[in-house]
Amino acid sequence: MELIFATQNPNKAIEINAKLGAAFSIVDLKKLNITEEIPETSDTLEGNALQKARYVYKKTKRNCFADDTGLEVEALNGEPGVLSARYAGLQKNANNNMDLLLKNLEGKTNRNAQFRTVIALIIDGQEHLFEGIAKGEIIKHKQGKEGFGYDPIFVPEGYTTTFAEMSLEQKNTLSHRAKAFDKMKAYLINENKLHT
Repeated sequence: MELIFATQNPNKAIEINAKLGAAFSIVDLKKLNITEEIPETSDTLEGNALQKARYVYKKTKRNCFADDTGLEVEALNGEPGVLSARYAGLQKNANNNMDLLLKNLEGKTNRNAQFRTVIALIIDGQEHLFEGIAKGEIIKHKQGKEGFGYDPIFVPEGYTTTFAEMSLEQKNTLSHRAKAFDKMKAYLINENKLHT
């Protein structure tokens, strides 16, 4: 089954291709020569995911999905949340974002956090939402070279290593994005949208 993934992030496309498997053909925006920045002006993850999916569906009239992810930190009242990618500014620099988050957590004992991903799927003109959550904590220093975003400072519940210290295969068994995509995949199979 072919699905357009409404993202400009090649890391996400690689991660999702590995997760969804051979039954899917994931087409990213670069293959369609869609290079413009898609607006994300909602104050919720759900709103941003829908906004991106609707933009691509309107442009292509093809089945597509988009996601939005936020890191929600308890001691910071859920920040950076929907602003996770641009927490330290519009340049969307991961190291700057992590540095600012660590600075804002200085002196705080509660380091509980969760990654939350929302996927908006538009298939046959119908909209569907899927959510995945990975609970864990923020450590005090960056560790690991894999992954992207806040992965070097996030240790998932039940583990002692950050997402950035895990292989893609291991991360794909427990990440927020993986859980949301598992729900989407199950929906497509159960609704006979996909034959495996």
